[in-house]
Amino acid sequence: MQSYIDRHATDEIRQSLEHNPVTALVGPRQCGKSTLAHHILQNRKDALFLDLELPSDMRKLTDAELFLQEHVHQLICIDEVQLRPDLFSLLRALIDKDRRPGRFLILGSTSRDLIRQGGETLAGRIHYIELTPLTWPEIQGAKDSIAWDFKKHWWRGGFPPSLLASDDTQSDAWRRDLIQDYLSRDIPSLGFALPVPVLSRFWKMIAHYHGGLFNASKIGQSMDISHNTVRKYLDILEQTFMVRLLQPLEINLKKRLVKSPKIYLRDSGLLHTLLEIDSATELYGHPVFGASWEGWCLEQIIAALPLRQPFFYRTSSGEEIDLVLVKGEKRLTFEIKASLTPHLSKGFADTMKALKPERVWVVCPMTDPGYPIQSGARVTGISECLRDLAIYE
Repeated sequence: MQSYIDRHATDEIRQSLEHNPVTALVGPRQCGKSTLAHHILQNRKDALFLDLELPSDMRKLTDAELFLQEHVHQLICIDEVQLRPDLFSLLRALIDKDRRPGRFLILGSTSRDLIRQGGETLAGRIHYIELTPLTWPEIQGAKDSIAWDFKKHWWRGGFPPSLLASDDTQSDAWRRDLIQDYLSRDIPSLGFALPVPVLSRFWKMIAHYHGGLFNASKIGQSMDISHNTVRKYLDILEQTFMVRLLQPLEINLKKRLVKSPKIYLRDSGLLHTLLEIDSATELYGHPVFGASWEGWCLEQIIAALPLRQPFFYRTSSGEEIDLVLVKGEKRLTFEIKASLTPHLSKGFADTMKALKPERVWVVCPMTDPGYPIQSGARVTGISECLRDLAIYE
C-alpha cells in the first residue's frame, strides 16, 4: 500500500488557516484535495468535514445558516463547494460578524473565477491555493521514490489513482473512467447543459492540438460549430483545470510577435488516453511525442514557481522560447527538447538578447548532470532543473 505522499501546498494551507477566515483549495477532481485536507485536519478536534457529494452531508445544509451557527467555534471544511454556490453570500455575512482566521476551509473542483460566477465574492476574506495533480518533486520526496523514474510520471500523469495504479492497464482504465465521469456527471453538476458526444469530440480535438497555437475558427470549422461555441467549450475545460492556455509574452520589440495562445492538456496521462496511445513505447513513435514532453515539463516547472506568470515567446519569423516565467522585470526562460542531444536555433542568441533572462535552461529527458551550452544556457534533465529553481521561490 502506497503511503501518504506529502504535498508541497501543505505549509501554505496551514499558514493560511492561521491568517485568513476562509482558505480555498481548488484543483481538478481526484487530484488529492480531500486527502490533503483530511491529512491537515486529522489531529484537530475542532474540525468538521462536510462532503457535498454525500446526500447526508448536503441535507445538513438544508438550513445552512442554522447549521453553521451551531458549529461557529469549529473549523468547517466544505468539500465540492461549487455544488452549493449560494453558500458564498452566507459565508460572507458570517465572516463579517466574526473575522477570526481559520473559520472555513473550502475545496472546489473549479477555478476561483468559475466559483465566483455562482456566488458572492469573498474578496479580502479568502486565500486561494491551487492544488495540481502530483508533481515530480512530490513523487521524488516519497518514501519509496527510489522505485520511480520521471518517465513513469510522464506516461501516467499526476492524478494519484492513475499514477499509483498497480500497472499501466489499471492506470489507463482509471483515466478512461475519469474522462467519462467528467463528461457525464461533473459538467452537468456545474449547471452546463452540453451534449456529451460533442464535448467529448471537442476534448479529443484539443488533444490533437496539444502544444500548438489555438485557433478557434479552425477548430470550429473542423467540428462544424461556431468559434463562439469553441470558446465556450474551451473555457469550461480551462476553468475545470483540464486545459491550459499559455499566453504569448509581449515585450517592447520592433519584431512582430505571435498573439495567439498555445494550448495544452494539463495532465499528460489524460493526453495519452484521449489520443488512444496504448503504451509508453508507442508514445515514442507518435507525432505528439515532443509536445507531450513539452507539456509535462511545462506543468512541473510552473507548479514549482506558482508566483511567477507563465508565457511563451514567438515571433512571426519563427523564433520561439517554450516557457518564460515572469516576475516584475525578471525572467526565467526554458527551451524544452525531447532529445538527449538538443540543438538550438540560429536565432536563439538574438532571442536571449531581446528577453534578457536571469537564467536559461534547455530541458531534455536526461538523468546525467547538466552542462553549459551556447548563449549562457544550461542543458539539464527535469530533476536538476527543478532543483535549480528552488532559489527563485
